[in-house]
Amino acid sequence: MRRKTEFKQVYQFKITLRGIRPPIWRRIQVPEIYTFWDLHVAIQDAMGWTDTHLHMFRMADPQTGLETTIEIPDEDFDSITEPLFGREERIADWFSLENRSADYVYDFGDNWVHKVELEKILPKEEGVNYPRCIAGRRACPPEDCGGDYGYERLLEIISDPDNDEYDEMMEWLGGEFDPEHFDPEEIFFDDPEERWKFAYE
Repeated sequence: MRRKTEFKQVYQFKITLRGIRPPIWRRIQVPEIYTFWDLHVAIQDAMGWTDTHLHMFRMADPQTGLETTIEIPDEDFDSITEPLFGREERIADWFSLENRSADYVYDFGDNWVHKVELEKILPKEEGVNYPRCIAGRRACPPEDCGGDYGYERLLEIISDPDNDEYDEMMEWLGGEFDPEHFDPEEIFFDDPEERWKFAYE
């Protein structure tokens, strides 16, 4: 297997959280040799999730056009279909300018669905560390807040200090939460191999 530094192209993706308005999104660039596990880690880090729940990708197979699930199988969760192993599937074998889009689902309880869209395939820039986040808007919702509806309710509560649930919600949030804040300079990308060792070994 080639080392993560040995690549010539990068894939630029726009990651948009479905069901939220105004939209929450990130634009990231990752090495062409990334697997779906590597991409999962990059999405987690760019969005601001904590990688404490299961995930999966849903994408059209470029050979058959059939929707396929790519994930890390979990013995405690039964998949409807037989998934492909995300640590073995390379994004370059699936994404192309003709097959641009996938859904990335995180936390099957809250059911956060992200649209993952390949925007460009670019030459690697010398002196640039990949992956990188080059743009985005709005803060990631807090973990375990109840999905789209729960997040909408959370925003309603914290926008009104007179709401009966305001103090309790702010305490749950750790005292502060700015839904409009996002700075790509604050993004730190973990090593996917280290994340794997931590999670599974």
